[in-house]
Amino acid sequence: MTILIITPAPTHSRKGNRVTAVRWARILRGLGYQVRIQQEYRGERCDVMVALHARRSHPSIKRCRDAHPDLPLILALTGTDLYGDIRNDISAQESLELASAFIVLQPMGIQELPPKLRHKAHVIYQSVRRPPGIFGPKCDVFEVCVLGHLRPVKDPLRTAQAVRLLPASSRIQVVHIGQALSKEMQRQAEAEQTSNRRYQWLDELPRWKAIRILARTRLLVLTSEMEGGANAVSEALVCSVPVISSRISGSIGMLGHDYPGYFPTGDTQALANLLLKAEHDEGFYATLKVCCDHLKHLFTPEKERDTWKNLLKDL
Repeated sequence: MTILIITPAPTHSRKGNRVTAVRWARILRGLGYQVRIQQEYRGERCDVMVALHARRSHPSIKRCRDAHPDLPLILALTGTDLYGDIRNDISAQESLELASAFIVLQPMGIQELPPKLRHKAHVIYQSVRRPPGIFGPKCDVFEVCVLGHLRPVKDPLRTAQAVRLLPASSRIQVVHIGQALSKEMQRQAEAEQTSNRRYQWLDELPRWKAIRILARTRLLVLTSEMEGGANAVSEALVCSVPVISSRISGSIGMLGHDYPGYFPTGDTQALANLLLKAEHDEGFYATLKVCCDHLKHLFTPEKERDTWKNLLKDL
């Protein structure tokens, strides 16, 4: 059987949609399927189509459904789908109607779907392989990691702004890994690095290198305004790095409603307070770590493979 994966991200992109498509292709090949990844559907025959992004992949979804009305068609819903496009974009809404099944990356995503379509949703947690080796934190600083491309929806400089509010005695340092997706974002990151002694921007790095840096830090900080299910959170959990996150549905779906490491989205002072608490309150930091360690099992490659196996069997 042949599975065609459609993703709007180009071949050499390190954006989340491409990373997800490549990982899924590897898993599906391991299950015995032939898999191709393309940016759009061009009329070729396949047995199953998997499309990432309801709005941007809509032309491919429509073309495939018109040509093959009975073909199993799986739509993987991104953050911009769930928390934006499916509410107000006609093409994204039509993609929902045309799909045989949906993939969401955390269970809270199901609640964003129209009630009549929720029965078609399946949760597939994004798996991560922990990098080999032992990664000890730096002793002279309390290093925290921001891992994600610089674009407005990520609110990427919120952590840098928060550490400006810390007292001089704090040892917190921010290392930020991710590509600036506009010249303006690049200018802001470079200016912040120049004027903020606590902030270091490393730009885009190969994924293997980025995850090794993450693994040595004491916290991952996620400041996004919306996420479908951030791969950075999966990576942190598997690397035993606790998470501080904006209180958004995508993170609650991964970390739980009662997780103690949330701050109100966009609240710089609240984030600064939480960072300082993690640095100085050993009990609070230990609680974050225990909560995160209890979630590791959700993000193993074996679990992701078995979920895919069951989904395809159902279809």
